[in-house]
Amino acid sequence: MMALVRRPEGTPALRGKLTANAPLAPLVWFKAGGAAEWLFEPKDAEDLSLFLAGLAPDVSVMALGLGSNLIVRDGGVPGVVVRLGKAFAGIETLDATTLRCGGGASGIAVSSAARDAGIAGLEFLRGIPGTVGGFVRMNGGAYGREVADVLVDCEVLLHSGERVTLPVDALGYTYRHSELPEGAIVVAATFRGAPGDPAAIQAEMDRIAQAREESQPLRTRTGGSTFKNPAGHKAWALVDEAGCRGLTLGGAQVSEKHTNFLINTGTATSADIEALGEEVRRRVKAKSGIELEWEIQRVGLPADAGKAKDSPA
Repeated sequence: MMALVRRPEGTPALRGKLTANAPLAPLVWFKAGGAAEWLFEPKDAEDLSLFLAGLAPDVSVMALGLGSNLIVRDGGVPGVVVRLGKAFAGIETLDATTLRCGGGASGIAVSSAARDAGIAGLEFLRGIPGTVGGFVRMNGGAYGREVADVLVDCEVLLHSGERVTLPVDALGYTYRHSELPEGAIVVAATFRGAPGDPAAIQAEMDRIAQAREESQPLRTRTGGSTFKNPAGHKAWALVDEAGCRGLTLGGAQVSEKHTNFLINTGTATSADIEALGEEVRRRVKAKSGIELEWEIQRVGLPADAGKAKDSPA
């Protein structure tokens, strides 16, 4: 730990949990993939800031939320994976239209808190299977709305440990993309909606929940939407038209229920899942001429390149 985190003498001790060679498969929806070279679970934002400030600049840092939009390759993730726990899941009502949410709060929790406060316009977050940190970074969206529509600002910790607040205009949002600095971790965000009736808000949340239940393979080992929707097209339709519904590779399968979802049927490696996605992209390109872009984040090293370390030295 001392070799990984360099801190001046007299600096307060870290209070979070630092684990070497930590398996990540249990922490991601696909239930596949390798280990983190280091996994840090901070006690709070101050603890995380202290930890980051002590890291060498060349140590890579990656945040992990619910693991819903992620393929962790089988060789694992070098550097540090930071997992935000309950201390980052708080939600506070600032005024009649505004919520302040921790980076570890789930989309369901945020939309429910908005409902309780009579704030409309955040219902779509009920349909995003992730945490604030993830969908702020990716400009997550569902059911016709996206984070860029409701975000006021976000508070991030940079790789240096510096804590900065960035207004929405500074994030360079485009479709499922932001220009947040590499290694920056979203620890809080402010969302603004509009005054609304809690009953009507709940009705819209119920509609979204039912639509997801009917159309998506929610009770499988999946990673959410696999590919971005190309301009003027729906990814699932392109995948279906290319004959990929139910296509399998190893233990991975294209969902029969929603063709923009990949599934781990129980024995898939992350290599199986990623290779199946690439085969789908190849077939779609051959059929339609359209090149699908991955929406799911793919991180880490392939199995033959991953070498877990017993010590940080």
